[in-house]
Amino acid sequence: MNAADGMRTRQRAARLIDRAVIEGLPLEEGAAALAGLAPSERAEALRLARSTLRHLGRADAVLDEMLRKKPPAPVRNLLRLGTTEILAEGGAPHGVCNAMVGIARSGGRRTAPYAELVNAVMRKVPAARPTWEKAGPTRLPPWLSGKVRKAFGRAAVRRIEAAHERGAPIDITPHPHEDASALAETLGGELLPTGSIRLRRKGRITALPGHDAGRWWVQDAAAALPARLGGEVAGRRVLDLCAAPGGKTMQLAAAGADVTAVDISARRLERLAENLARIGSRAEIVATDALDFTTETPFDMVLLDAPCTATGTIRRHPELPFVRREADVAPLVDLQRRLGRHAASLVAPGGRLVLATCSLLPEEGEAWAEAFGAEFPDWRPVPLDMPALGLDPAWSPAEGQIRLRPDYWPERGGMDGFFVAVFEKPAS
Repeated sequence: MNAADGMRTRQRAARLIDRAVIEGLPLEEGAAALAGLAPSERAEALRLARSTLRHLGRADAVLDEMLRKKPPAPVRNLLRLGTTEILAEGGAPHGVCNAMVGIARSGGRRTAPYAELVNAVMRKVPAARPTWEKAGPTRLPPWLSGKVRKAFGRAAVRRIEAAHERGAPIDITPHPHEDASALAETLGGELLPTGSIRLRRKGRITALPGHDAGRWWVQDAAAALPARLGGEVAGRRVLDLCAAPGGKTMQLAAAGADVTAVDISARRLERLAENLARIGSRAEIVATDALDFTTETPFDMVLLDAPCTATGTIRRHPELPFVRREADVAPLVDLQRRLGRHAASLVAPGGRLVLATCSLLPEEGEAWAEAFGAEFPDWRPVPLDMPALGLDPAWSPAEGQIRLRPDYWPERGGMDGFFVAVFEKPAS
């Protein structure tokens, strides 16, 4: 990458950081900030933005020692980006400094008056590594930290924060017809106890062996568990509510289930249809609000991976602490309760309901399962064989439940935070 390309990529990364920190927008919604970039440049801009957001606490500790007063947010975000690239990414200090100053000068009234400040600070950053190392991982926002501390303890909060800083490896789910061990060896990955494969290689995922042939698909190891909890699904009617992006639908269809996939986003369902075709499977795809979906013939299994705060995925989406607010929790909890109640109405007698969220919050997990059990007292929690699932029995807080956290499997690279509860409807 030449100097002009490098400056352009960093400039777009700074815009993405501004959109997340100042406007509270997910990085995935930053398409306008990436317009006109080549695919490799887009990937690099996103990588730099994510790295900066992961290391924000360390960067701020360095900058707080150098700045007598806080500059405007766009300038501070530019300094955060440069500091992270030098101290976390190993960027050449001189080149990074020149790029940050150039971006400041080209930024109009928001940043141009601060170009000399940017230059002065960036020149000092390489010597600030002791402060960077001492600072520790970025802290969760107080409202979220308080809830997680109450649920899991102060030490768990610190471990979770450390897991967020490390980021997330890429996991894939092998097609059930594949020899997972042989596939892991082919891809240079690690076969996890749960059956997922954790990749060690870097590079373009779609270029890896077996992708185009449908031998596997990308899916976090934690997210791959709920679809395994419905029992034997071959030949059975299964409903995947809130199905996009589709990994669970793919699991179920590949296992021989007669799947109906429902999601409100027609665009995301188009991508799901493409992925199903790639792996040689099919499903009935319905674009509608899950609360509006009805059926004359109930399903043997209903899987509801409900909309939630997604606080279990911060290691993948480090902008989430800026996107989510405590005020978001109550409306989402209400939606989850309504979705769970509706999903229960779609389960056949003797069938299973799997409730799931990618959240760390008990309100969106354990409390949801408790509320469902109180509302449907004749539904039975399904006992789960945790060792057979490849999980520690201690990760089951109650019968029929699984609680996963980012600090689990630290020696393997962690996992997303997730909650799953499985209930069985009375046979009559």
